[in-house]
Amino acid sequence: MLKLLTGHTQDLGGFSVRRLLPHQAQRAVGPWVFFDHMGPAQFTPGEGINVRPHPHINLATVTYLFAGEILHRDSLGSLQAIRPGDLNLMIAGRGIVHSERETAATKQQTRELHGLQLWLALPEASEEVEPEFIHYPSASLPALTLQGVPVRVLIGTAYGVSSPVKTLSPTLYAEADLKAGQRLVLPEGVPELGIYIASGQLQLGEQNLHTYTLAVLDSPYQGELIAQSDSRIALMGGEPLGKRYMWWNFVSSRKERIEEAKLEWKNQSFPLVPGDEQEFIPLPAS
Repeated sequence: MLKLLTGHTQDLGGFSVRRLLPHQAQRAVGPWVFFDHMGPAQFTPGEGINVRPHPHINLATVTYLFAGEILHRDSLGSLQAIRPGDLNLMIAGRGIVHSERETAATKQQTRELHGLQLWLALPEASEEVEPEFIHYPSASLPALTLQGVPVRVLIGTAYGVSSPVKTLSPTLYAEADLKAGQRLVLPEGVPELGIYIASGQLQLGEQNLHTYTLAVLDSPYQGELIAQSDSRIALMGGEPLGKRYMWWNFVSSRKERIEEAKLEWKNQSFPLVPGDEQEFIPLPAS
């Protein structure tokens, strides 16, 4: 079965994103419970990314850029700039606080930001693991060419190659850039697969897939994508993990755990972010 999802626009610290998940018609794709497409956006000097410190629990965040740069800080003491082709994995586990900003030098430039930010639910047995942040430089992530199509396997295993990125459950995240007329066979063995069209237009069987559409396929499936124009896509999916509750930046299999996290943030019981201790995003009223 093929399900087509379109996103809605959400403001995020001075710029807008296109949010595909969660969606009223599809809460998750495999273990992925949240999907934001950032940009493409142009910033003039003085404008830009300014996401103040905020908490997460019981999930992992994945950040991947096509263009631009974001400066990540977190309560573990991590300080890491992410650039195009790199991947940041932050496993919140029992709780972490982070901010996403830019360096002073970057803010003085006219620049572009374009990328994806996703959240992974964690298996119930791993929801309260110790928090962890891992940066994967672009060169560490496997790339291959299939019938002339460049493909990168960023998380999991596909097309005979495996990514070094840490996973806690069966997960896939890959990207491909197709020129008009090129074809790409869908990866096999993914229990639930999403195809996101970041740019361009493709055809899958009799179905046209347009820019900013997330197509969701249940297993078993077969098929081949045909690019109608130059296209950039993300392939994401994996093993569904069951129902997850979501409220603000909190994701958990237990409602009571989210209530605990609300109280912790309200009481400022979470750890501070070294180098970014002066500001934070208050707990929403509802």
